[in-house]
Amino acid sequence: MGKRSKEDQMIFLAIVGLAGWALPGAGYYLLNEKKRAIIISTTVILTFLIGIYIGSMGVIDPITSKGWYAAQILVSPVVMVIGHYTAGGGYPVYGKPNEIGQIYTSIAGLLNLLCIVNAVYMAHCRRVNTAGG
Repeated sequence: MGKRSKEDQMIFLAIVGLAGWALPGAGYYLLNEKKRAIIISTTVILTFLIGIYIGSMGVIDPITSKGWYAAQILVSPVVMVIGHYTAGGGYPVYGKPNEIGQIYTSIAGLLNLLCIVNAVYMAHCRRVNTAGG
């Protein structure tokens, strides 16, 4: 494998990060970490779907729950599409199911953020190790 220029490496790091955001685990997949990609993808998506199951799609509310929405959107751009449909208030949810659903979906987003950062860091470390050795 040939050396990459600094610009190519920055583009590759951005692609790894964006892929990990577009589909949880995809950043690891680009790094040939297929088992890790499957585990992360399954964990993040199931955690998100459990939150949706508990509280309905109404837990994704970009209008009245901006703090929760900021964490939820870290799961994937798909959350923006769901937020577009729920912004009109057509999926009301109240009480404990709302709170628990928001917690689960937000935790999924924050977990994905950690995984994105880790995948980018792994890609960076591989570049440093191969360039230095």
